[in-house]
Amino acid sequence: MAYNNGRENRKWLIWKEAEEKILREHGVDETIIEQICTDDRADFNSNRRFYYWTSDFGEYLEGMADKEQNTEVKTVSDLLDEIEDETLYRALLAVDRRTLQIILLKMQGYSTKEIVPLVGLTTGAIYARLDHLRKKLRKIL
Repeated sequence: MAYNNGRENRKWLIWKEAEEKILREHGVDETIIEQICTDDRADFNSNRRFYYWTSDFGEYLEGMADKEQNTEVKTVSDLLDEIEDETLYRALLAVDRRTLQIILLKMQGYSTKEIVPLVGLTTGAIYARLDHLRKKLRKIL
């Protein structure tokens, strides 16, 4: 949600009026009240600039997150394209396509039992491939 300067300014003015009323009731000198008001306004403006900036930056980050979520990995090629670590990329290039397909299906939320008919392997073979890949990656990374 964007920072609403008008609303925050109104809230600040209401707070300031209430504070000044209390100060006057307690007999505080007008020059001191004026100085407090000036200092508080400077603090408010500083905070306003900060909140305005963080609001813009937050919206930017939300937009980036939405963009990232929209890039769904659907194929093995997409999976390889998304890898930014050069060492991991080279290691996965050396892995056979069927193992990469298993990884992709796992990333998409499929259970091992659901993957069996899709790749034509047994449950044990899938576990063995994943275990072999884990061991290989531990050595490399």
